[in-house]
Amino acid sequence: MFKNLPKFVFFTGKGGVGKTSLACATSLNLAGNGKKVLLVSTDPASNVGQVFETDIGNQITAITKAPGLDAIEINPEEAAADYRERIVGPMRDILPEDALRSIEEQLSGACTIEIAAFDEFTALLTDNELVERYDHVIFDTAPTGHTIRMLKLPGAWSGFLEEGKGDASCLGPLAGLEKQRDRYGAAVDRLSDATTTRLVLVARPRQSALSEVARTSIELADIGIKNQQLAINGMMPADTGGDPLAEALLKRDRDALAAMTPEVATLPRAEFTLRSENLVGIDALKRFAAGADDTPANSGTAPTNKAGFPTLGELVNDIETPGKGLIMFMGKGGVGKTTMAAAVACELAARGHEVLLTTTDPAAHITETLAGDQPGLTVSRIDPEVETARYRDHVMATKGRDLDAQARSMLEEDLRSPCTEEIAVFQAFSKVIRESSKHFVVMDTAPTGHTLLLLDATGSYHKDILRHADANQQARMVTPMMRLQDPEQTKILLITLPETTPVLEAAHLQDDLKRAGIKPWGWIVNSSLAAAETSQPLLRKRAQSERQQIAKVEKELSTRFAVVPMQAEEPVGIERLQSLSETPSHKVAV
Repeated sequence: MFKNLPKFVFFTGKGGVGKTSLACATSLNLAGNGKKVLLVSTDPASNVGQVFETDIGNQITAITKAPGLDAIEINPEEAAADYRERIVGPMRDILPEDALRSIEEQLSGACTIEIAAFDEFTALLTDNELVERYDHVIFDTAPTGHTIRMLKLPGAWSGFLEEGKGDASCLGPLAGLEKQRDRYGAAVDRLSDATTTRLVLVARPRQSALSEVARTSIELADIGIKNQQLAINGMMPADTGGDPLAEALLKRDRDALAAMTPEVATLPRAEFTLRSENLVGIDALKRFAAGADDTPANSGTAPTNKAGFPTLGELVNDIETPGKGLIMFMGKGGVGKTTMAAAVACELAARGHEVLLTTTDPAAHITETLAGDQPGLTVSRIDPEVETARYRDHVMATKGRDLDAQARSMLEEDLRSPCTEEIAVFQAFSKVIRESSKHFVVMDTAPTGHTLLLLDATGSYHKDILRHADANQQARMVTPMMRLQDPEQTKILLITLPETTPVLEAAHLQDDLKRAGIKPWGWIVNSSLAAAETSQPLLRKRAQSERQQIAKVEKELSTRFAVVPMQAEEPVGIERLQSLSETPSHKVAV
């Protein structure tokens, strides 16, 4: 595994590249060598507990099968509940009920959830008494865009608190942050100290993932985190056995590494070979950490698409029927949401429809995936920085237009609150949803946890509007949440990989959506070897293990689904994207 690790180690990268597997295996390896280790997950869609087959949650928990290893999952919802109670609890016997309800309302949004998770993160990072109990603290972080935002927050909130208390919308959340400015300053110092902190950038050997690593490396260096290491996970073994698919995958991996930017190529690097087994359970993690070979001894041909898996093209036939509407792609990072969204958008445009393809993902690479223009297809992105700047300019031009200099200065100070971003992104999201009443809008969303925060803001807005409307107004209005809940206007597609953990996480997401009154319309199982052809032993074993998960999707989790086969080449460019909707072949969506 990794050598000469400092006290704090962060694993970050694009979703689905294996951050959790590497973080868990590293923690287990250190504990096995006599070190006392704390493993911390800051991912809203954490599955550390599933990997160790242990209920962990928001409290430090000993991994009983791994002496010396403790773990904690920072659950944003639980952290927000604890955070709210710390602020509201002392006021319960002092303030009237109306005042308490007002404060709780201020603390009910997605902004509070983010702040609360961040508060827990910095508490762990700067709790010297806790940290001294461990030789190493390993962080399994959220996908890159969310992580960069979290790592920037100590500076953002510290700077904001230095300048002012914010507007009314931030008053509740900031009531807790105001007391913690010293802690946030210490967090900044600790993160930027190369002697105590290392950040491991995890990537698959794919050009898109490595391009994101390059961007991430620069952003991290800009905020003072320069002790970086590269981890390439899932390399195709050199022994292909002459199998065409295996040889194509090996060439793809090598080409991606050869195309790395000089800055990334010069980072210290560790490479890990593709495994045939799911990295769930202590034994599998130990084999991975030791580099033990798990390739099956038997050979033969894998099952092909003769099983008749439904294709992406068949799914698009049903999507196309109404002639317009919102199609949202959701799922954990790295499962192929961007590729699937781009493929469906290209196919709908090719069939003569007007299509807007947009994304809410901070780490989006839609333009790179399309790599060209398609008649009838328009591309946009809900960029948090752009939308926040636009929102601030609008507020200053309207609310601030007739204010005197002092009042304008106070308004500008209010708008510097990080909470402003939540409002700005939600407004842009709502505008895009309205577009779907005229034509197709295909939306590639951020990884699961970040998307749920956005939907939380949508739900809060919906409740607020209804609370202030009379019966006649309620009968006429259509809020963004109503559109999301209406299957005639919105089709939610859950994207997963044919593996145990991604399917389980997608099932959990489906349950979360149903509790919000949103029923997913269908599932897409992406990058399936079971739908491809291969005789290479490792790929054959992975193909065989997929069938149980595909059957689970079909029989237990979805009313309609499609299986997209593994591709020999990355589906980049209009032509390759459209080929995903054609008759399956041994190609893959990565």
